Amino acid sequence: MLSIYQFYLLNSMKVVIIEDEVPAAARLKKMLGATAYGIEVMAVLDTLAGAKAWIRSNPSPDLIFMDIELSDGSSLDLVREVRVGCPVIFVTAYDEYWQEAFGYNGIDYVLKPVKRERLEAALGKYEELKEYFMSRFRGLVDYRGGGGGVKEKFLVKRGTEYVSIRVEEIAFFHASHKLVCLVRKDGSKFILDRSLAEIEKEVDQGMFHRVNRKYLVNAAAIRRVSTLAKSKLLVEVEPAVKEELVVSSENSAGFKKWLGR
Repeated sequence: MLSIYQFYLLNSMKVVIIEDEVPAAARLKKMLGATAYGIEVMAVLDTLAGAKAWIRSNPSPDLIFMDIELSDGSSLDLVREVRVGCPVIFVTAYDEYWQEAFGYNGIDYVLKPVKRERLEAALGKYEELKEYFMSRFRGLVDYRGGGGGVKEKFLVKRGTEYVSIRVEEIAFFHASHKLVCLVRKDGSKFILDRSLAEIEKEVDQGMFHRVNRKYLVNAAAIRRVSTLAKSKLLVEVEPAVKEELVVSSENSAGFKKWLGR
């Protein structure tokens, strides 16, 4: 299973900084890069006009760090006029705007100068909120049907978005170096934050089979099965993999029985 740190490295948190003071923006960017969240700063914007234009023409980031007083106006005008599709952490030297800020996607209000401990606390708050809502979303997506109690969809992250993939679209699951990949029939790959053993318990046993310790394969993805020495089997799948998928002699009888169902 992925550790929290590995998961963040593979699925970086994309943020935007809206700050007109160059030293303050540079310091905040450096502090964000030093955290364990794998943060990618998509843009540093220093004007209200530039921020409005960027948000209107780009995909929403995961999080925005926003100063309130900018050289050409208040960033509160930005959140009033433009649909900001992500949480905002306000970073400012002024403490009188906090109540209004929380009315516009604000999840925290950090006063300058920003201290590392305070920044970490704000990021931690964001992660707790994200995990809470994602757990509720998983409860809706991971529908478990009547008698079988099997998963019908898997929730994965694609860029800055979460999408659900139906099990019928999945060719196989692959474990390597403590990471587990979901591989779709079109060849696209997604990292999962659970072990192959956990996934095996969640999927339809008639549809998926544990070929060996590294692969859990959908029957529909199997293109050819060949015999090897000592009653072993060689399995070829689509999309193809570079290594050989070998079923041990001990497991070959069970595999053939499953395949012939």
